[in-house]
Amino acid sequence: MIYADITGWGKCAPPAILTNADLSTFLDTDDAWIVSRTGMKERRISHVPVSDLAHVACARALAAAGKSAGDVDLIIFGSCTFDQMVPNASSRVQQLLAADNAACIDLNTACTSGMYALSVATAMIKAGSVKNALVIGAEVTSVLMDWSDRDVAVLFGDGAAAFFLEVKEEKSGVVAESLGCFGKNRDILDVTGWGLKYANKGLVLGETKWNFNGQEIFKRAVVGMSRACDIVLEKEGLTYEEIDLVIPHQANLRIIDALAKRMGASEEKVYINIHRYGNISAATTPMALVEALEEGRVAPESKLLLPAFGGGLTWSAHLLHWGDRIKPIGTTDVDLPPCDKTGLQLVQEIIAAKK
Repeated sequence: MIYADITGWGKCAPPAILTNADLSTFLDTDDAWIVSRTGMKERRISHVPVSDLAHVACARALAAAGKSAGDVDLIIFGSCTFDQMVPNASSRVQQLLAADNAACIDLNTACTSGMYALSVATAMIKAGSVKNALVIGAEVTSVLMDWSDRDVAVLFGDGAAAFFLEVKEEKSGVVAESLGCFGKNRDILDVTGWGLKYANKGLVLGETKWNFNGQEIFKRAVVGMSRACDIVLEKEGLTYEEIDLVIPHQANLRIIDALAKRMGASEEKVYINIHRYGNISAATTPMALVEALEEGRVAPESKLLLPAFGGGLTWSAHLLHWGDRIKPIGTTDVDLPPCDKTGLQLVQEIIAAKK
């Protein structure tokens, strides 16, 4: 049987940090309020477009796999903040990498985009359509944020992560998955002003308002991710006790705690990095997996459970059987251009530009 093994991984966290104290300079909030309700202490703000973040993450994933850009058959870019729609953003990543042999796909399922991209790439490798793929989850939410809305402005950050997948006959990579959507409830998470629905309506691109029903999102996030996890474990005949590490979408610490309680998962079995990045939307779960590897939380042959939830309202869970290697083969000098501004300065520029 053919599997799609993850042999390379990389991340790109922009250097500019926006702290809770920074947010309190222009919002009616403070560190204690944000931490108590979300678990977040800081998030990153990008000084470059999302394709540039994706490029760096991909270069690092390729180096970790010991591959070159010319080896890549397919690039799938998961995001909802593409810097371009036509041409697609994945072709920009191909251009930056010089991955001239790669087909390019953009995919948007909001916060689950990186994980849905992982499903699509895995399926295409198993079908024999391609032999390998780069999978990206990346986001620059800061440019479409309504920075006057405390309820959402404290939640999101920017960043990217990427994986290199390739054919393997031994059991590895995604071995079970469940994808779904609460479409009838899609309006409880809605960014007004983002999309052609608002074209020629007297709006300026970037002047967004967020409809964000936190309590209802909380309920459906826990239900959707729990349901998806139950399904993938049943597919593999496993119990929660047999999972080595749960790496959930980092949308809110309260959601993570509620999900862990339903699973009966101990604190040691749940990976959390929400305090460092907030919710990076499509990059969130991929970034958490990369950091779990970097921190030695993933061992060879580990069974990993990755639930996620996003706008739409999309939900998913992926059961990964990790391979033998947990260390990168190589590194790369590819990096972002220097940034001489703080996260607060970058946000102040976004606010000023919207005015």
